[in-house]
Amino acid sequence: MSYDNHTPDSRFRSLIDRFGYPHLLTTTLVLVGATILLGVAAKATGSGLACQANWPQCDAGPYNLLPANIPSFYEWFHRFVAMFAGFAIIGSAVAAWRLPDVDRRVTGLVVLGMVLTPVQVALGRETVTQYTMDILSLHFWTAVTIFTLFLVATVLVWESRLTTTHITGALGLGIVALPAHVVLSPAVDAGIETYSPTMQLVQYAVTLTLLGAAIVAAMVGRRRLTGRSVMPLLVAPPLVVLVLLFGRQAVNPMLEMPYFATTAALLVTFVTGLVFTRRQR
Repeated sequence: MSYDNHTPDSRFRSLIDRFGYPHLLTTTLVLVGATILLGVAAKATGSGLACQANWPQCDAGPYNLLPANIPSFYEWFHRFVAMFAGFAIIGSAVAAWRLPDVDRRVTGLVVLGMVLTPVQVALGRETVTQYTMDILSLHFWTAVTIFTLFLVATVLVWESRLTTTHITGALGLGIVALPAHVVLSPAVDAGIETYSPTMQLVQYAVTLTLLGAAIVAAMVGRRRLTGRSVMPLLVAPPLVVLVLLFGRQAVNPMLEMPYFATTAALLVTFVTGLVFTRRQR
């Protein structure tokens, strides 16, 4: 039997058909989010320089490819997951480019994410070799941009299956997550003496949850709702970005009030959006 008719394109299409492009994109989004949180953990524990300022190697094993201790392991594992996230980003972009049935908006988003990935890798290297606050900040915001691009793309590929139930669920999740974000913020003195690595990690996980909830509600709301019900949903994503911006700087007393003001505005937006959405169900 001859297999000459099985071209690389047909094998590629068969692989995507088995797994499903929406699932590939969702997996990529999870890996990008995990990479961000592991990066936060590495920074919070002071592990960014634990590999003796080596990059991409670490400080033990053959060719210094393995970690020598626990701090090195945090940094090494962050890089390990980031590598798989990078492969997934490239795979998602190539698949979107080659598959004719993928929405061109999705293709544009994931290709842009792929273009930003080498920039992010270079910034990751600079955080090891220089470790300045400006580079750390740029590294973080580039990661958030890539996460947002893949988040929007993921919502687009699942959009036809998402209903007003998902809008109310996203808004409810945002309402629950927002107080947790405030409590975990360094702007709140809740008897916690230090802004511990665990607190930082959980707060950034909550932040990504808020961003996801706001974008899901806004995008699905535009498709499923009409009239003024959509307006609060469209305001939520920019407010989440402001909450993240001020929340990262909340150790500065001058930025505490802007942080509390934006979180209050976001809470009102979530509640208003939930009320309007339930009225249209």
